[in-house]
Amino acid sequence: MNELTLPVIGIMRSPYKEKFGIPRQPNLVNIESYIELLAPYNDELAFEGIHDFSHLWLIWQFHDNKNQNNQKFKPQVRPPRLGGNKKVGVFATRSMYRPAPIGMSVVQFKRLFKEGDSLRLYVSGSDLLDGTPVIDIKPYIQYSDAVIEATSGYAQDKPIQKVVIWSKTAEIQRNELLVQQHVAESLIKELEQVLSFDPRPSYQNDPERIYGLSFGLLNVKFKVDTEVEIVALELCANE
Repeated sequence: MNELTLPVIGIMRSPYKEKFGIPRQPNLVNIESYIELLAPYNDELAFEGIHDFSHLWLIWQFHDNKNQNNQKFKPQVRPPRLGGNKKVGVFATRSMYRPAPIGMSVVQFKRLFKEGDSLRLYVSGSDLLDGTPVIDIKPYIQYSDAVIEATSGYAQDKPIQKVVIWSKTAEIQRNELLVQQHVAESLIKELEQVLSFDPRPSYQNDPERIYGLSFGLLNVKFKVDTEVEIVALELCANE
């Protein structure tokens, strides 16, 4: 046997509507999202005792990889963290392009919410695309899962955050969204967190290029002005 079939226990609902802009690792951005549990896994008994854990492991599928099933195995990939121009072994990376398109993320447990047949597991710090199939949830065990002396190769250091500056146009649009369309200020602050970690692939360094990002109810256009600043140029609500 060289293949497995796994059940999907829930679907992630998050403000990340596209791959571009998703944090490169979990817990870089403190954004709340939730897993909509599917039957028969939407049973509160299956989560008895989970409140005693502050963090959880999510095991999930890279479901949005184009042509994943038609690709031949490639033993090496080009991690964005290395500028996209250096190859390393696929098993020495967290690349989405791998034999089994499975990801794992540590998230902070927030709460369970039950209403009728619906059961939602709320978490923060997720790096999952909206609609991601979740195949398992496990408690994070601090004494064994946190290895203080561990080394992390080319990803030893946390990405540097940039300062987000609002252009006059974007600032006016932001205020209009807050007042006239009642967009939550917390959503704006979450968007700022996402932008501060520079969503661009690390091999892109064109100061004149304007990028677009969809996040939750918002669309933003931005550019990277300097090594330490990102400028939000325009902001509007999703149609």
